[in-house]
Amino acid sequence: MTDTERTDVVVVVGAGRMGQGIARAFLAAGTDVTLADVKETDEDRAGYRKAAEQQVLERLRGTGSDSGRAPQLLVCDRESAQDRLAAADVVFEAVPEVIEVKRDTLAWVDTHVSADAVIASTTSTFLVTEIADLVADASRVLNAHWLNPADLMPLVEVSRSDRTDPAQVERMTGLLRRIGKIPVVCGPAAGYIVPRLQALVMNEAARMVEEGVATATDIDLAVRAGLGPRFSVLGPLEFIDWGGGDILHYASRYLTARLGDRFRAPAVVEENMTAHRRGLQDHTGFYAYDPESIAAYQAGRMREFEELLRLRGPELRAEPVLSERPVPPSEGD
Repeated sequence: MTDTERTDVVVVVGAGRMGQGIARAFLAAGTDVTLADVKETDEDRAGYRKAAEQQVLERLRGTGSDSGRAPQLLVCDRESAQDRLAAADVVFEAVPEVIEVKRDTLAWVDTHVSADAVIASTTSTFLVTEIADLVADASRVLNAHWLNPADLMPLVEVSRSDRTDPAQVERMTGLLRRIGKIPVVCGPAAGYIVPRLQALVMNEAARMVEEGVATATDIDLAVRAGLGPRFSVLGPLEFIDWGGGDILHYASRYLTARLGDRFRAPAVVEENMTAHRRGLQDHTGFYAYDPESIAAYQAGRMREFEELLRLRGPELRAEPVLSERPVPPSEGD
């Protein structure tokens, strides 16, 4: 069986918003999925499970495999999920971000899954090293951080620990690619990749409002019409190479002197400057560039910009749809 022909038995444990989004992503790709509602409560959960099933299915249109078979969704309770767990190849844990809840849930999962099933927590809070301690065999544990809404956002951040079997990482990234997702792999660091970057941007945007640099409307428009399109074509490290690491080096020094140490460049920027690894101009930076291919590479990226802005231009020029709330002065102003 080839990688593209492989069919995995997938169980999502936790029937909240994230679990529903993950289930929808698999169904949209034509893959059967079990969604297990494992919340223990005195309340009758049958109504909740029925509502969860409807919410998962309502956004799906024309879903089916190449054979025309519609993928199957099973929404079940904790007891009924045990048989599905025993047959599962991959289990996604998507219960609330409370370590006691995750500990109890993963202990229960660990009791019922087969020895070769991979267990992936969708946590955005706890490191994979912490999650791995909650399962007997840490070699099969990793974090799979889906971005909301899980069915629409292409990216999934896969975080592995030193104890994670590399084969399980390959297995997970292969599964995600088969359903049309774009996996990236990172180590056990707080904030993964996207949350760490976006926290810096969001805090700096809020700080500019606080300081009266610009209105919320203009800051958001600057990101939507400038920073966003730029970084959707060129990633930030690629953009450093494109413009030149020396520009970032000197800009960081200027901003640090006027706005503080949060703008101080990391050592790698200085090291690249010293070693003449400034990007395109040196044919090496964070990436290596073939001198004979640079012109074609630049032309290709510019075509991406043109196409993106052609599609987004009218939308970006439209009047704002939100009414801005006046921001009161900060204490001490």
